[in-house]
Amino acid sequence: MFAVTRFEKFVMYRVCYEGLIRHFWQPDRPDELARIEAAGGRVIYLNGARVYGILAMSRALGDKYLKPAVISEPEIRVVETTAADECLIIASDGLWDVLPNDLACDVARRCLEEAEPTRGSERLLHEDGGDTAGGPEKEHASDARCSLAAALLARLALGRRSADNISVVVVDLRRTRGWSD
Repeated sequence: MFAVTRFEKFVMYRVCYEGLIRHFWQPDRPDELARIEAAGGRVIYLNGARVYGILAMSRALGDKYLKPAVISEPEIRVVETTAADECLIIASDGLWDVLPNDLACDVARRCLEEAEPTRGSERLLHEDGGDTAGGPEKEHASDARCSLAAALLARLALGRRSADNISVVVVDLRRTRGWSD
């Protein structure tokens, strides 16, 4: 289960970019617009849809002066993962404003592939010849690759002159079920 608030949007990468899951709280999204107006708020189009012409998100932490139109209650969705799911990217709009979903997914996927034993890395063997492919070394490699992917995505957003905050987390979904073929 993922609870996402403020400026986060997440993308789950499935093979061939099928089944991308996009979610973010734009004030002009029909259900959010109705909620804002029911709370007595207004959406003003000033350099994009903004609550009272100020905030480009309809849900946020802080921003007390925009209450009750802007709420901090997260929208929770349960997403079932499948064997085709490779990674999850959770990022702020500072990334998504300047990078398309498919490019972000491709960067994350390439970083994670580097840690996959079948992609050219050597299989780790115990001294007795046993395979340690599911052991702590593999988890550490996966963590390092996720961190690398997140850092690279943030640097790409900076390089594309993102003018907003940039936060990125990459989760390797294959890690819990073993490496994909």
